[in-house]
Amino acid sequence: MKTPPIARNTIAEWAVTAVLLLFGTTTALQAFVIPTGSMEGTLLVGDHLFVDKVIYAPPDAFSKHLLPYRDVQRGDVIVFRYPLDLQKNLVKRAIGVPGDRIHLENKRLVLYGKPMDEPYTSHLPGFDPYRDNFPASPSVGLRPEAAAMLANNVVIGELVVPPGFIFAMGDNRENSDDSRYWGLVPRQNIVGTPFLIYWSFDAPTEDLSDPGLGAGHLLDVALHFATKTRWNRTFHIVRSYPLQRPQ
Repeated sequence: MKTPPIARNTIAEWAVTAVLLLFGTTTALQAFVIPTGSMEGTLLVGDHLFVDKVIYAPPDAFSKHLLPYRDVQRGDVIVFRYPLDLQKNLVKRAIGVPGDRIHLENKRLVLYGKPMDEPYTSHLPGFDPYRDNFPASPSVGLRPEAAAMLANNVVIGELVVPPGFIFAMGDNRENSDDSRYWGLVPRQNIVGTPFLIYWSFDAPTEDLSDPGLGAGHLLDVALHFATKTRWNRTFHIVRSYPLQRPQ
């Protein structure tokens, strides 16, 4: 009897996870904690992740036959070096890849003129002309990088993503500081993609924003490990959502 496709996919995902956990090094894996709610709905504040750093790496003649290398695809959740501060890593979703024509209409993504369904997004009340109808009505006082993106890459009301760059947004659309505000992500800045939540702890942003994770956070973990751990998210696989180009 043939194994159903879903079962095969699940077995494959766990096989990759096991291999990475057993053989991962700093060149293959990176631990990452989510400090803000910009990806809420997909990733929560306090999610501790393993990031697969291999998938987007340039393959060599030998490894390309063994490992699933590929380029960034539209809809991937990506971890990247923040263009305005390369010492800081951010996590967002790749919404536009080179050549894509995108804009927002009343908070909804429009790709090549077709409204897209994005089941992973969450929204808050309120309306902002620039944020929710991007790139219309540019905000006053945009960062220079965002202003340059608009000046150089907007054609007839749409952002056209240039070669070598990715347009990224958070899933929590009204609570995300993303490419709308600081510009495009250079392809070489992308570190990898989250693939496994190995632990999730209900902690506030201020505790997790400190790179050293201060004494207060460590005490909180020691006192409330059992009650504040989100056990239902332990070993949860992070899946991207393919955003197909409209026909």
